[in-house]
Amino acid sequence: MSAFNLQESEVRIKHSLNKDEEDFIVNRRKSIFTTLENLETHCSEDEVPNIALLGSGGGQRAMVGLLGSLVQLDKEGLLDCILYLSGVSGSAWCMASLYQVPDWSTKLETVKDQIIERLSGPGVSFTDKLAKLKKYYYEKDIFSLTDVWAVMVVTKYVKEIDEHPVSHQHDQHSKDPFPIYTAIDKQCKQCEEGDAWFEISPVEAGYSLTGAFVETSSFGSKFDKGSKKNPQDEMDMLYLQALCGSALADGKKMVKFIWKQIKDFFDHLFPQIKTILEEMGKDPNDPPAEKYFQVLMDLVNMNLSVLNVIDPSDYDKSIRKKIEELAEGKRQLIFPEGKLDLTNKEAAKRYMEQYTMDVCNYLSDWFSFWPFDACFSICRCMVQWIWGREYNFFHNVADEAVPPVLVKDETRDYEDAGLLLNSPYFSVLRKERNIDLIISLDFSDGNPFMTLKQTADMCKKQKIPFPDVPMFSEKEKKYPEDFYVFKGTNVPTVIHIPLFNVINCEGKLSTWRQKYRTFQCPYSAEMITGLMEVAGKNLSAQQLHLSAPAVSLCCLRCFFQRPP
Repeated sequence: MSAFNLQESEVRIKHSLNKDEEDFIVNRRKSIFTTLENLETHCSEDEVPNIALLGSGGGQRAMVGLLGSLVQLDKEGLLDCILYLSGVSGSAWCMASLYQVPDWSTKLETVKDQIIERLSGPGVSFTDKLAKLKKYYYEKDIFSLTDVWAVMVVTKYVKEIDEHPVSHQHDQHSKDPFPIYTAIDKQCKQCEEGDAWFEISPVEAGYSLTGAFVETSSFGSKFDKGSKKNPQDEMDMLYLQALCGSALADGKKMVKFIWKQIKDFFDHLFPQIKTILEEMGKDPNDPPAEKYFQVLMDLVNMNLSVLNVIDPSDYDKSIRKKIEELAEGKRQLIFPEGKLDLTNKEAAKRYMEQYTMDVCNYLSDWFSFWPFDACFSICRCMVQWIWGREYNFFHNVADEAVPPVLVKDETRDYEDAGLLLNSPYFSVLRKERNIDLIISLDFSDGNPFMTLKQTADMCKKQKIPFPDVPMFSEKEKKYPEDFYVFKGTNVPTVIHIPLFNVINCEGKLSTWRQKYRTFQCPYSAEMITGLMEVAGKNLSAQQLHLSAPAVSLCCLRCFFQRPP
C-alpha cells in the first residue's frame, strides 16, 4: 500500500492507466472491433485484442522504415487494428512527424507525401537553428547537450523545427493509435538500480515499471515532495526527438564526433559575431569579441587534439597568450597545475575538464550574454557530458513504491532508450495495458534478433510475462526470414519482423544494409522511396503469398489459434 498522499501530490504513483488513456482505449477498441469484423476476423467486443506496434531505433533508417510499414498497413486495411504505437530513437522521429497532423491515419497518403517532400528538401537554415538554440538557452532553467543535439544534428535529418508541445497531441488523434515515446533514465541504467524505463505520451510522462507519472505538460518543471515549485515550459517535439534520439549520449567514444559538430557550429557562428553583437546594441570591439571567440575556437581544437592523442601545446600557448593580452590588468586566469600527459587518458581527460571549465568561467566574467554565454555552456556540458538533464519530479518524495535512487537528486538525466534496449517493449509490457499482441518492427543495425532476445532475458529476470525466444544461429542472424511468431501461455504473442530479410531483399541483404547505414548523411528522395518500399513488403499480402490481406492478419489469426 502506497504511503504517499496522492490527493496533495501532482505526482501519480499507481499501477493504473491515466483516465484519459483509459477513455481513449474504450473508444479505440470499439473501432478495432469494427475493423476486425470487416476483415472477417470475428470475435466478441470483449475479445478484441490489444495490439501494440513497436518501432525500433536505427536513425533515419528507422524513421523511413516505420513510415513505409505504416503506409503498407494502411493499404492492407490493418492500421485501424493497432491500439498503441511506440517508438525508440528514429522511430520516434517518424511518430513526431505523423502526430503533427490530427487523425493522420485517415489521410496517410497525403501525410506521407508531405513528409517525403520535407525529408528530401533543403533543411533548416543556420539562422533558424541559432534562433532556436537561443530559445532553448534562455527559456529553460537547465541547458544540456540534448538542446544542442536537437538544433545541430536532429534538424539535419528531420528538416524542421517542430515547436509543438507534446501534450498538443492530446484530443487530436481519436482515430490514430495511442502514441508512446520512450527514453531511459541514465543514472538508473548506469547503477542498475531503480527503473530505467521512461515513457512520454501526450497525457503523462514517467517510469513505466515503477508506475509513477506526472502530466506531460509538467515534465521538466521543478518538484519537491510531489508538488510543482517552479514551472517550466513544456518540452517541444524537436527536443523530444533529440531526447529519444540521443544514441551518442552514453557512448564516450563518440565524444570526438560531438566536439567536431560543435567546432562546425562555432565555425559557422564566428563570422557572424560582429553582426549579432551590433544588432544587440553592443560594441563588438569593446571588449574585442572576435579575439575572445578565437580563444573558444582554440579551446575546442585543444579538446579535439587531446582526444586524438595529438600534442595540443600550440593551442594551449595560443589560449594563454590571447588571455594574457586581453586581460589588460584584470584578474589573471590561473590555469590547472601540472602537465598534460597524453599517455594517461583518464588523467588527460580530468586535466582538460578542469582546463575547459576554468577558461569558460573566466571568459564569462566579460561575456555573460548571447551567444558567448551559450558557447561557454556548451563547452562546460561537453567536458561534464551532460545530456537530457531535467528536474526530478520524484525529488524528496516519501513513498515506499519509489526506488530510493530516484528520490535523492534534484535532477535526472534522460537519453535514448536504444542505449539499453533498441525497441520499446517495456512501454507496452505494463500489466495495466494488457497487451495481447506485439508486432515488433526491427530496424536495428547488425543482429536483427538482439532486441528480441534481450527483452526475453530481461522479462525473465523481472518476472514479466513474455514468450520464450530461442537462440538463433549465425546464419539466421545474417539471413533472417521475413517474420517470426512467438507464443506462450498467459503471455502476449510477439511477431518479430526484421527490416532486411531474405524475402524482401531477394538475396541482397548486405547491399541493402550497406546502403542504409545508421550514421550517414540524410537520405535522398530516391533512397527514401526505396526504403519505404522494401519496408512495406514485410507487411504485404502479395509479397508473402497469403490468402489473408497481410502478415499482420496472419498474426491475428495465429493469436486466435486459427490457421492462415
